[in-house]
This record gives sequence, structure tokens and C-alpha cells, in this order.
Amino acid sequence: MKTPAPFPSFLLAVATFLLLPPRFAHADSLPQNQNAAPATATVSMSAEEHGDILMARQEYLAAIDSYRQAPVTAVTLNKLGIAYHHLFALDTARKDYQKALLIRPNYPEAINNLGAADFAQGRYKQAIKLYRKALTLMPDSAVIAANLGTAYFAAGKFQSGLESYQSAFRLDPSVFDGESLQVIQGPASQRERVRQDYCIAELFAEVGNQDRALEYLRKALNDGFHDRNRLMQDTDFTQLRKTPEFAQLMAEENIH
Repeated sequence: MKTPAPFPSFLLAVATFLLLPPRFAHADSLPQNQNAAPATATVSMSAEEHGDILMARQEYLAAIDSYRQAPVTAVTLNKLGIAYHHLFALDTARKDYQKALLIRPNYPEAINNLGAADFAQGRYKQAIKLYRKALTLMPDSAVIAANLGTAYFAAGKFQSGLESYQSAFRLDPSVFDGESLQVIQGPASQRERVRQDYCIAELFAEVGNQDRALEYLRKALNDGFHDRNRLMQDTDFTQLRKTPEFAQLMAEENIH
């Protein structure tokens, strides 16, 4: 893949990724009518487990209440930080991540999440430093690699950003899907979404996944991408341009 043209403020539409270890309990495991649940179920569930289920339901304030009743550990402090992060209470989230790291200094999830807080507040240089440290501790994490790429792009380091995205993609192509509890939706302009989707379309096309490449190209086009020359000259789309699906997409979007 070639280096993309510089984007002055490239931020992923999904601007903040969060690791949530251990995996949060599934929301379906909690009875829908908690008042009608057997007493034994309530007794057997710890405050932390209950908080995990509330997090899965996106009931963040209730999850915070549950986590505060749990024993204070690096894990529960990290989860508290995540809950506050989802509420965009970034300063409070930061304090909980830092407390978690006082207990466990080399806790990669908390380091990543602290980097995410820095990123959200525009401290890209510090976010890059933290993401790189987290990735050293957890080198197989596609999430952290994607975070690092996003921070590099935001800091104007486009080649490093592209390389980190490629690493993340090789580890797990689904990291860009944004459909799990690992992701907090962050603010992004229409132009930023266009750039994100076009870049990810290139990644999918590069590995021959034409369906996903078309999916992300369609997103980019729907959000306003109309640079015909770039699209027709992009070597990553050489094979894709030969398909009838590509021709249909171009016709639908009136790009000739």
C-alpha cells in the first residue's frame, strides 16, 4: 500500500478503543426482572460481576456503583475508569487508570486506557508514548496497535500511522468494525469519517477482501468522498476496479 496523502487532522470515527479484561459478563446472564430473581442468584453474584453485566447493558452509572462496592484492585479500578470514560468523564477516568497503575505498574490494559484518555483530550504525543508502552507489554493486541495508528495520524505522523494500522489489521481485521464493548464512539467530522473509511477500504482491498473493501468504499462515498482521480489511480483497488460490483457502486454514486 502506498502512503496516503497527508490528512491534517485524521481521527478515527471510532476514536477511542478500550480493552476490558477480564471479559465483561454477558448482559443476557442477568435476569431482566431483577426484583423477581431468586435470592440465591443475588447472593452468588459479586459486586464486580454485577458491574460487568451493567457495563454490558451500557448502564454505566449503575456499573460504577457496583464497582465501588467491590474490593479495590487494579482490575476494578480499570473498570471504573472505563465506565467513567464511556460517560466522557475523562479526568475521573484518568484518576482511576492511574490508581490501577499504582497497584500494577505494567498493566497494559490500564496503560492503553490512560493513553485513550490522553488522546481524547488532544495530548497525542503522550498517548503515543503510552500506546507504545502498552503494545510492548501486549504485542499481539490489534486494539492497541490500532490506537497507536490513530494517535500517529492525529499527530501528523502519517507513515507511522499507516504502518500501525497495517499491523493491527494483520493481527485482527475485525478491529476496525467498532461493534464491541472495546470501542467508545468518539466525535469525528464528516471529513474524518471519509478518510477513515477510505483507508480501511484500502487495507481490505490489499488483502483481497473485496466485499469489505466495497463496504468501506461505499461508506466513504456516502459521506462525501468524490476524488475520482485518486480512486481510479489507487493501486490497492486495481483488482477491485475490474469487478462488476465496483462498476455498480460507481454508477450508484454517479462517479464516472
